[in-house]
Amino acid sequence: MFLRLFGTVVIAGIVGYISEKSGFTRNGYLQSIIICVGGAFLFYFIRIMFGFNFGSPGVDAIISSIGALVIVPFHWRRGR
Repeated sequence: MFLRLFGTVVIAGIVGYISEKSGFTRNGYLQSIIICVGGAFLFYFIRIMFGFNFGSPGVDAIISSIGALVIVPFHWRRGR
């Protein structure tokens, strides 16, 4: 169980770094990694509590990280 959690954090960090490096986001490296890790944690705990998933834990980490990167920055930019 803890290895899945650590793997989720590592994959989310990698997704955050790659999204910033490729130009998909312009939040800054640390901010993108924090957003990805937060989204992956949230989906990880939803998966544990409710049994909702998309496939393997790695696929869930990637999808939840990308989802968090799409949702969070647009939510804050909309108000400006």
